[in-house]
Amino acid sequence: GLQQGLQREALTMVMRLLTRQLGKVDLRTRRRIEKLSHTELEDLGEAVFDFNKKSDLTKWLDAQKPRNE
Repeated sequence: GLQQGLQREALTMVMRLLTRQLGKVDLRTRRRIEKLSHTELEDLGEAVFDFNKKSDLTKWLDAQKPRNE
């Protein structure tokens, strides 16, 4: 209950930050982001300020892959 609410809130905030920084996030990338843990979402929320293009986001997500699989 509470954990799911925190997860959803973190996801919503990260998606807003990404959209503001990079523009619309495609569905495939969004699905990858939705699979991140709460901690990873927090890390992404900080990293987004270092992104200049969408490929920066893709590289960041690729670096998280070993922890997600």
